[in-house]
Amino acid sequence: MTASVVERFYFEDVVLHGVLETPGITLTQAHVMLYAGLGGEPPGDPESIPDLLPLFLSTGLGWRVPQPPLAVLAFLGLEWNVIRPARVGDTIHSRSRTVVKRAMREGGVVIEEREMIDQRGETLQRGRFTFLVARREATPSIPGRGSDVVNG
Repeated sequence: MTASVVERFYFEDVVLHGVLETPGITLTQAHVMLYAGLGGEPPGDPESIPDLLPLFLSTGLGWRVPQPPLAVLAFLGLEWNVIRPARVGDTIHSRSRTVVKRAMREGGVVIEEREMIDQRGETLQRGRFTFLVARREATPSIPGRGSDVVNG
């Protein structure tokens, strides 16, 4: 059996001020029930969406964009604000923009501003994610070429 290689989006690939938009998902009562079952939070109003559910779904929606996943080494921080509640039947999508890209020795820090937007184009939630992202590995040298060869 051969192992499949998962492409990654490395620090060098990140575009400062680059915008990435996900496809949408319509929030249903089934999402609320799954969330309640996992989190133990009993549903209140049958039409309301728990505040954290759109944030959680934004991560999953990120897997549906035409770009390989970011090569995250560490999740460094999250600032998140709920502007207005989502309701069952809302169709939401995520829009993110890279606002900081700072190189470090083994990788780099990337700060992304993200918004959760409904079908009317109104922002429901917004915040910032801070990641430590891997650098692309250096290409190995070819034996017999370069200064790494010792002649005996």
